[in-house]
Amino acid sequence: QLQASGGGLVQAGGSLKLSCAASGLTFSRYVMAWFRQAPGEEREFVAAIARRGGTTWYEDSAKGRFTISKDNAKNTVYLQMNSLKPGDTAVYYCAADGGIIMSSLRYASAYDYWGQGTQVTVSS
Repeated sequence: QLQASGGGLVQAGGSLKLSCAASGLTFSRYVMAWFRQAPGEEREFVAAIARRGGTTWYEDSAKGRFTISKDNAKNTVYLQMNSLKPGDTAVYYCAADGGIIMSSLRYASAYDYWGQGTQVTVSS
């Protein structure tokens, strides 16, 4: 089970830190990812982090502004979001998969486990 939190309303240029706590799975064996979905849009990849946390991947618009991190001792993955823009407004979901291959990690269909989502709203 994945439980996401940390969303909210923030002005453009502000920051938020999302958290996703996992239970019921061996956290260190899972690739963790964040996706987001705006109204009327498909769910899109934001960032992912390798099982041991040594490697990260980002969607182009997130590079340099967002940072994904993972604390295996706390079974938690984070997404630090800085310099937020109105275009970042969406519901953010965390996802996990134990057997994903690297060529698939940007695809929502590749993940077995999903959190419930947390709303991020960035005002201009």
